[in-house]
Amino acid sequence: MEPTFTFKSKMWLWQGKGAWHFITVPLNLSKKIKGFHEGPRKGFGSIPVAVTIGKTTWKTSIFPTKEGTYVLPIKKDIRKKENLELNKNIEVNITLQ
Repeated sequence: MEPTFTFKSKMWLWQGKGAWHFITVPLNLSKKIKGFHEGPRKGFGSIPVAVTIGKTTWKTSIFPTKEGTYVLPIKKDIRKKENLELNKNIEVNITLQ
């Protein structure tokens, strides 16, 4: 069984090209995830995950940051389905794949 992590964090908007929305995985969980995931990494050092927010589950990847955390991209259709807002705490469940 793959490791699963649950946390709350705020969604934020990338201040660059495009309107990318992300949720940051807390540092303590990011360290645990890094320890669990020993398989080959995909592009940008990403780790494949299954994510559940509310009633919506999908597969995506989390990406490492220079600060030692991971960020989770949140697509528009997910934000819409789950009525997610910027800067509001969101409960997230991720399972490493």
